[in-house]
Amino acid sequence: MTELKPRRSVLYMPGANERALEKAKTIPADALILDLEDAVAPDAKEAARERVCAAVGNYGSREVTIRVNGLDTEWHDADLRAAASAGPAAVVVPKVNSASEVHNIERALELGGAPEHTKIWAMVETPVAMLHAEEIAAASERLTVLVMGTNDLAKELHAEFVPGRGPLLGGLSLCLLAARATGKVILDGVYNDVKDLPGFEEECVQGRQYGFDGKTLIHPGQVEPCNRIFAPSEAEIDRSRRIIEAFENAGSGVVTVDGRMIENLHVDNARRVLALAEAVKS
Repeated sequence: MTELKPRRSVLYMPGANERALEKAKTIPADALILDLEDAVAPDAKEAARERVCAAVGNYGSREVTIRVNGLDTEWHDADLRAAASAGPAAVVVPKVNSASEVHNIERALELGGAPEHTKIWAMVETPVAMLHAEEIAAASERLTVLVMGTNDLAKELHAEFVPGRGPLLGGLSLCLLAARATGKVILDGVYNDVKDLPGFEEECVQGRQYGFDGKTLIHPGQVEPCNRIFAPSEAEIDRSRRIIEAFENAGSGVVTVDGRMIENLHVDNARRVLALAEAVKS
C-alpha cells in the first residue's frame, strides 16, 4: 500500500535565495523542494548547493527534499554527493527517462552514504518518460514519488496551455496508472499563473479528481487552497465514518449508505479518507 503521508502541497523554493529559504520556515506547505536546478543561475550553483544542504534540518517535521540538477549537467554528480551527505527526506531528480537512470541515481546515493530515509523522487516530464512510467516507478524501492513536470512535457509535445489541460491528460493518466500499479505517490505539476487563483483552484480540483496525491507549487499563495482541496472535507469524513460503521454493523446482507450500495472497495476508500484526515491533523 502507498505510504500515507500528507503531500497535498509541495512548494519549490529557490536554493540560491537565503531569504526565501528562511521564509519557508513559516509557510504551511506539507513538503518543500529546495531547488538547485531551474531557480539557480549557473554561477550560483555551488553556493546554492552548500546553502541548501546546510538548511535541510531547519524545517521541523516537514518533509524537506533537494532538487538536484539533471543527469546530463556538469553539476549533477556533485549535487548527488552533497545531497547524500545532507540526508534530506528525498532527492528530486529532473527528467528521469528510464529504469537504468533510477538505478544509477540509487547507486550514487548509496556510494555517497545517503541514509536509508533519503528517498528518490523522480520527475517524469518527457514523452519517453510517460511511455516508460511503470518501468521507472518500479525500478527501485527507494523511489517513492513520481513528480509530474508539466511545463517540460507541454514544451516537448508542442502543446498549448489551455484550461482543462486537454493536451497533457494522456501523459498524466499514464503516469497515474504507473504510480497506482507500483504503489507509489504521484504529485501533479505546477500552475504557472500565480495571480490566477480561480484557475489554480480549478486545476487542483481536477488533479484531485484524477487521483493525484498533491500538487507541486511555485508560490506561497498557492499553499492554502491546495491544502484545502487535497484534504478530505468534513462531508467526506462524515460519510466515510458512516460507511465504515454501517459495514461493520451489518453482519451479512446488502449494506447501503445514503441510498447507495456499499462494498469492500468503498470501505477501503473510506478508511483511506480517515487515515489521510488524521495525517493532515497531526
